[in-house]
Amino acid sequence: MFERFAPSARETVTSAVQEAQMRGDRRVGTDHLFIGMLHDQEIVEALGVTLQRARDVDADLDSTALRAIGLNLSGAASTWSTPPKMLRTPFSTGAKNVMKSALATAATSHSRTIKVHHIALALLSLKVPDPAAALAAGLGINPTEAIAKLTRSEAA
Repeated sequence: MFERFAPSARETVTSAVQEAQMRGDRRVGTDHLFIGMLHDQEIVEALGVTLQRARDVDADLDSTALRAIGLNLSGAASTWSTPPKMLRTPFSTGAKNVMKSALATAATSHSRTIKVHHIALALLSLKVPDPAAALAAGLGINPTEAIAKLTRSEAA
């Protein structure tokens, strides 16, 4: 399937893997894909958020979730060592489903390639408690408006 990806979509997936590895996560999740797509300037402009802001909100969401189960790790992360990089970082079931949805969206729009817009549309269609949906909400993104804007820009 990766051979059908446009360069922008490949960059999104590659960036998502790097984001997961940078955070020490063992799987690439939908939140990593969301952050990965923000390496594309057109997506940044369409959504009105920056890559760093998304990273910060994602880290805050993780901290909040950990505190909810009684773990307070403020300041502890600096003493942790980064886990060794795996040869291949697997995708979570949710991330795999996003990629399948992006493929279906590309097929529906008669596109020969999967573009970053297709991945964005799949991610913005997710609902909370999915990590990407929670991240979008934390960033103040209205998914319905963002989908409409991306659909208009793709048609233009």
